[in-house]
Amino acid sequence: MSKLRLPSTIEAPHISSRSSSLHWVWLLLHDSGAVVGGLIVLLVVVLAVFGAPLTGHDPLRVEPFNRLLPPSSSHWLGTDALGRDLLTRMLYGARVSLLVGLGTMVVSTLLGGLGGLVAGFFQSLDGIIMRIMDGLMAFPSILLAVAIMAARGPGIENVIIAITVTTVPRLARLIRGQVMVTRELTYVEAATAVGSKPLRILFWHILPNSVSPLIVQASFTFAVAVVTEAALSFLGAGVPPQEPAWGNMLQESMAVMMAAPWVSIFPGSAIAITVLGLNLLGDGLRDCLDPRTEESS
Repeated sequence: MSKLRLPSTIEAPHISSRSSSLHWVWLLLHDSGAVVGGLIVLLVVVLAVFGAPLTGHDPLRVEPFNRLLPPSSSHWLGTDALGRDLLTRMLYGARVSLLVGLGTMVVSTLLGGLGGLVAGFFQSLDGIIMRIMDGLMAFPSILLAVAIMAARGPGIENVIIAITVTTVPRLARLIRGQVMVTRELTYVEAATAVGSKPLRILFWHILPNSVSPLIVQASFTFAVAVVTEAALSFLGAGVPPQEPAWGNMLQESMAVMMAAPWVSIFPGSAIAITVLGLNLLGDGLRDCLDPRTEESS
């Protein structure tokens, strides 16, 4: 009589990665909000990368004789209080916002995802990691970011660090909850029973089932970073004042807002439209990556 032999490894149930990716793309392309959001984000990226050098103006060149000119053929969005071309400064400001948003999203996703994985899987470390995250969440995000900027000084790198510190706890708690649910599933228990190493279980079985909420939250983190960077710059605690950033432009426009409303309307609209596009894209990602959506489709 032959003996019953257990498999050396237990694989997590999954479908073909190619077919799964194509299905998600199909769902995303059939979500009108996600398509609009993706087009807005793509337009902002293209204008930031290729549009700024084509305007023919220097974003830092001061021209007192051209101060506060309304939109015209020579200055499509007008000029600011120092005679600088507003369109050029907005396009260069888009680079700052996208750089801060992308840097914050990547670093926060890596740190928050890793912290959530470790805390959710290793119960001995859960209390330590979560108490640190709770301590960071006890402070209002903008006040904590301002305090970090006051300690480190102005600069794009410091802005990324400050915003990352405020966004990591939420990502970590989200992934921790997902991991705590996944580790109780049958295939994870089976992998543990046949002697799979903890790190293999964590990164081979649990991590793939925690990627979807991490991707969705990363898109919202990008939007939060854009708004927070503008707020920090508006308060004088973000990028250096001479840098063409949307928050700096809003701060400079306060003194001439009534005489030249376009100086504040255009940068404010740029922030609102960019964040709207990121949020629409994030909502679309959430819907197409939600298993309940796949079950109903």
